[in-house]
Amino acid sequence: MKKKFLAILLAACTVLSLSACGGGAASSAAPAADSGAETKEEAPAADSGEKAEEAAPAPAGAQELTFWTFQAAHQEFMENAAKRWNETYPDRPIDFKAETLGYDDIHNNLMISLQTGTGAPDIADIEISMYANFITGDEASIPLVPLNDVIEPDKANLIMGRFDNYANHGNYYGVDYHVGATCLMYNKEIFEQAGVDINSIETWDDFKEAGKTIREKTGKYIMACETTEHWTYYPMITELKGDFFDPSTGEVTLDSENNIKVLEYLRDGIDNDIFVEMPGGFCHSEEWYAYMNEGNVAAIGVPLWYLNRFTDYMPDLKGKMSVRTLPVWEKGGDYSAGLGGTGTSVTNQAKDVQLAKDFLYFAKISKEGAIRTWTELGFDPIRTDIYDDPEMTAPNRFTEYFGNEIYDVMDATSGCISALSTSNPLYPEALTRVQKNVMFNVLHEKSQTPEEALKQAADELRAMQ
Repeated sequence: MKKKFLAILLAACTVLSLSACGGGAASSAAPAADSGAETKEEAPAADSGEKAEEAAPAPAGAQELTFWTFQAAHQEFMENAAKRWNETYPDRPIDFKAETLGYDDIHNNLMISLQTGTGAPDIADIEISMYANFITGDEASIPLVPLNDVIEPDKANLIMGRFDNYANHGNYYGVDYHVGATCLMYNKEIFEQAGVDINSIETWDDFKEAGKTIREKTGKYIMACETTEHWTYYPMITELKGDFFDPSTGEVTLDSENNIKVLEYLRDGIDNDIFVEMPGGFCHSEEWYAYMNEGNVAAIGVPLWYLNRFTDYMPDLKGKMSVRTLPVWEKGGDYSAGLGGTGTSVTNQAKDVQLAKDFLYFAKISKEGAIRTWTELGFDPIRTDIYDDPEMTAPNRFTEYFGNEIYDVMDATSGCISALSTSNPLYPEALTRVQKNVMFNVLHEKSQTPEEALKQAADELRAMQ
């Protein structure tokens, strides 16, 4: 069993090394971009209005709970939760000790600590694209604690597709901070200047036609496409039930007909000067923030957690932006997908497993905890029974920037969220190939057709199975 886990450890460290270098095993000459599928996803911290206080002395008799994360915003969020826990449950006090590590450091150190059986925290954040490395193998070898007993009683009010991303063997191992529902964030002024009614856009074909009008009337682009990341492409394939793998069988589906169709759509838009290559290559680059802030692009399809990119990096667009659901491929089709994520998990080295699980429920799954993921972090919560809560709907910096349509999108998209193939052990490899090879070769270099690039990447993955 230990040998099997060691093999997983070595594979995970290899993937992290490749990710840090900006390329996969068969990487092209794509320029290095920030690796992290989600290293940039949830930073920077939202201005919660409730900063974590200086560490106070632990209550008498408190049980120590240690926590590792790679996001300072998450550390602050969990420290605030620990403070509320001690106020709410004085008979079960905790001495909460949190630490923020680098993205590669946390995943490497956590994997090594779990494999050697010592040194792991009680609770840890594991980014979604790395999560498969921790739940691969037979059930007895998984070093995380099942959370079914704190999740299943609330299933009727939870968006379970987000929990399925962190599940294996019928067990749920991780709790996300958000849904990550993908929506269209759009510049109202550009659409008005072009005389295009955003509500007339229902399908992606409508969207491309609107792009032609916007280009002709304003000289601007309706959309920019990433060339070294997956955020443009992935939500569009998931609307067609596409993915890198079949979640049920594990079969490689990266080169499916629908996946090829979507990439051909993006390539055609660039070739015909309707879409533009995203400056910097991806949607977290400084070049992109500046380009969008100048009003050069009308819309971007991104998860709701991207709201704080606009508020923090694109201040000139305040009051000009709004949100709506994505276009669909066919009328009646899906118009969102839940993307990105971080699964908070209890390790098998936790000193008090039940206390750790109960605290995790309190911090993130409970009604109050879920509401605070919005009020403190600006994330769309994983519960559906809180969207009309007064605390949820109170004005904040996001509604001041985008308007109250944010709540409509949260409500409308909750039924479209299904699990992705993130638990497949080769998911990290697939993601690297899509980001650094497929997108770059097809949309930037134009050295391969969509079919050629996807088939090459898919065949490489099949050879690893």
